[in-house]
Amino acid sequence: MALQLTDDHELAARLATEAGRLLLTVRDEFADAEPSERKAAGDKRSHDFLMAALADERPDDAVLSEEGVDNPVRLRSERVWIVDPLDGTREFSELGRDDWAVHVALWEAGELVAGAVALPAQGVTLATPEVDSPPAAPGKPRIVVSRTRPPAIALTVRDALDGVLVEMGSAGAKVASLVQGLSDVYVHAGGQFEWDSAAPVAVARAAGLHTSRIDGSDLAYNRSDPKLPDLVVCRPELAEAVLAVTR
Repeated sequence: MALQLTDDHELAARLATEAGRLLLTVRDEFADAEPSERKAAGDKRSHDFLMAALADERPDDAVLSEEGVDNPVRLRSERVWIVDPLDGTREFSELGRDDWAVHVALWEAGELVAGAVALPAQGVTLATPEVDSPPAAPGKPRIVVSRTRPPAIALTVRDALDGVLVEMGSAGAKVASLVQGLSDVYVHAGGQFEWDSAAPVAVARAAGLHTSRIDGSDLAYNRSDPKLPDLVVCRPELAEAVLAVTR
């Protein structure tokens, strides 16, 4: 087994941050290109960087990446890195937007044990093991939703909690907004995969937030099918009210 000279938490934070810096460079290089070219270049360069870095730093570990070929060897591995090299490609492709992210998480023996969410355009990386709890909510619950396609379940939660909507791009940016105290509830149903939520969930848990499926069951990672279609992240004091709606 390779000697580990870097703490897993530190490594997750460093790799997410460095991949984010690379993506900012790609954004500048492709400023005059078509958005589709910008997306493709960002996805590839960030993925290639993360795969090479993990192969160097953790050669014995498996990797599940949105942009890579899923290798079933991960199902027999004790340690699996779950990464999204560019979460929020649409936002990344729109110059000036900052609600996109890089996700790096580590799953070990059935649990998420480390994670980092970098928000490169904001100059922020949130990472385990210690994440400050969000400040007290200022008023009505703020439900963070996609700016283009808010799910019906989120609208139902808003109505039940007499809340307000906050529009935002990527899943990582949404969960980060809860950690930063800018929103209070994130509910998603339909369409996500493990790499969309692994790192955000690890960070949210470190900040003391509630995380679960919409039926209240635990989130499970490194499954044979990486689809993980629904998710609840919220302030713990709101969990009972949110789950009463989503169950």
